[in-house]
Amino acid sequence: MANAVTRAAVAGCGERRRRVARASRVLVSASCRNNLKKSATPGRFRQHARRVRYPEPKFWDRAMNFRVEHHASSIKNVIFSHRVAAFGNVNLTLYLKSRQRMIDHALDRFLPKENAAPPTIHKAMRYSLFAGGKRLRPILCLAAAEGCKGRMRDALPLACAMECIHTYSLVHDDLPSMDNDDFRRGRATCHKVFGDGIAVLAGDALLTVAFEIAARAKPTRRYSMSEMFREISIAAGSRRLIAGQVADLEAEGKKVSRAELRYIHENKTAAMITTSVRLGAMSANADPKKLRAITKFGYALGLAFQVIDDILDVTQTSEKLGKSAGKDIAAQKATYPAVIGLEASRAEARRLTNTAQNALKIFGKEAELLRELANYLLAREY
Repeated sequence: MANAVTRAAVAGCGERRRRVARASRVLVSASCRNNLKKSATPGRFRQHARRVRYPEPKFWDRAMNFRVEHHASSIKNVIFSHRVAAFGNVNLTLYLKSRQRMIDHALDRFLPKENAAPPTIHKAMRYSLFAGGKRLRPILCLAAAEGCKGRMRDALPLACAMECIHTYSLVHDDLPSMDNDDFRRGRATCHKVFGDGIAVLAGDALLTVAFEIAARAKPTRRYSMSEMFREISIAAGSRRLIAGQVADLEAEGKKVSRAELRYIHENKTAAMITTSVRLGAMSANADPKKLRAITKFGYALGLAFQVIDDILDVTQTSEKLGKSAGKDIAAQKATYPAVIGLEASRAEARRLTNTAQNALKIFGKEAELLRELANYLLAREY
């Protein structure tokens, strides 16, 4: 009798263990996390849990530093919200915020820490980089990778490199010898806080570290790392970004033609945006046809972005823009409203956005994010 009772108890315990194991597997599958206490988890299942191949949310949790809830229902809500943001046009605001957090977290890991010697330069670099920018260029890089069915983790170093180069250009742009601006991204410019000399060096360091970060990317079957580095170097060099800045400085106080204005904008702004989406596509091993389409999209979108920027400079406040409004007029800069008028500028922005959208016709639903981003940038108010 005693033996029968013992066998029944052992059988019942085994059944309970099997039920716990089944429930545990369901929870791990739903949440992508092994949050069970070891004391409540059978040894065999603990070994299985360590071997689980987590899907994409594992990367999201690590890259965005999410504090994931233990309940499966909470986890499913978090994961679903990111799938909505990433694959639908339901909530673009959520998509942008999630990508910004992802990029900020990666930049924080890639850059030297603030207390690394010499601390002054690293504080200045981080002050400018983490001042709350839109992260447009890296977001477009990631979206282009997704549009070409690539993985965000492969594009992330390239995306962060482009943001470092963009921030360097802003730090130098704001210097007294250039645009002489005191206000950027909602706070005092780098040279106002750290002095002109440190601001120059911080910009230099951001440009340099961009290539160190880009070196973390991996080549693809079609595109080598040397090709990717060449893309970045040309976009940031004397024939594109710097060429546009030189032409912009030389055009101050002068009457410029529409062609000359376009030259400034296509080099100072559109080149970096075009390269951002090209790098995303290259990280996804896009075929030549898709890369050409992405290039046309980036070029038209980059020009549209700068036209809208020119419009906002004369229609918005400094508080709304996060930088000095009306500065272009005061400095007699070459802008679209100054050359062709405000309403014609709005029409040009719409035309360029349509051109960008048409360039994506060869893509299916996978490029929906790029289409939504183009519409968002056309309607932006800051």
